[in-house]
Amino acid sequence: MSIPKVAVIILNWNGRDDALETVSSLAKSNTQGFVMEIFVVDNGSNDGSQEAIKKLKMENLELIENGRNLGFAEGNNVGMRDALKKGFDFIALLNNDTIVDSNLVKNILQEHKVHKDAGAISAKIYFAKGYEFHKKYKKEELGKVIWYAGGDIDWNNVYGSNHGVDETDHGQFDKVKETDFATGCFVTYKAKALKEVGLYDERYFAYMEDADHAQRMRKRGWKVLYSPKGVLWHKVAQSSGIGSELNDYFLTRNRMLFGLTYASLRTKFALLKESIKLLLNGRKWQKIGIRDCYFGRFGKGSWK
Repeated sequence: MSIPKVAVIILNWNGRDDALETVSSLAKSNTQGFVMEIFVVDNGSNDGSQEAIKKLKMENLELIENGRNLGFAEGNNVGMRDALKKGFDFIALLNNDTIVDSNLVKNILQEHKVHKDAGAISAKIYFAKGYEFHKKYKKEELGKVIWYAGGDIDWNNVYGSNHGVDETDHGQFDKVKETDFATGCFVTYKAKALKEVGLYDERYFAYMEDADHAQRMRKRGWKVLYSPKGVLWHKVAQSSGIGSELNDYFLTRNRMLFGLTYASLRTKFALLKESIKLLLNGRKWQKIGIRDCYFGRFGKGSWK
């Protein structure tokens, strides 16, 4: 039996220092029983990211330069296409602002061996120390505050939510289970599943592309799982949070696209009613997001 080949794709856009720390963390992985290669896909950074990555001179590291910002969806697709062409058995996506446990990839690969019907498996993700939403935690709890332990889609309102967010880990999310979406912050796909299902829908650009992909996975008979047996830490960004212009535009537009594609008829009518209210009374970028959805302006759309 051949040794499994794993491609880990790190998408970067003007995140040089964080990306270097992520690569350094991943380079310390326990790769017993598999071969791992790291692909940093750069979305046209202008902060010296490309030069810094090239200076690392790691044998199992490759830099792919897109030359411009293709967004989260298509940026990752570039890396996934390359990995599929090169014959990798598993393809993992990893945010460029994360720090991984040395056994993360090894443990999630083992889960894929156990759950042969899983097309996608995500892991337990903690807030990196100092990046928690709240400052209510004891010193000894830092690094154990959960950001993601699986997730749900509220199909009545078409919002996604992470299990366990803001909770200190006491083992309450230590069971493997199906999840409505495997977060693109870290997810490992079987190459066979990607070949059947396809890659991310580039229309989303950023936000909800992972939820859309999970729906398509299920339609093709693949399970989407959360496993607590791999862990990592995420420097959760505050700048793109609720109320930011970026969030207003992409989440408003993409939530409409996602809901009108997958939700029940009743929910679709509710979304249409809500869209009219947003067109009349929403914030500037919410209005633009609704307009672009109706006119089919996807990808980067009207985003500045």
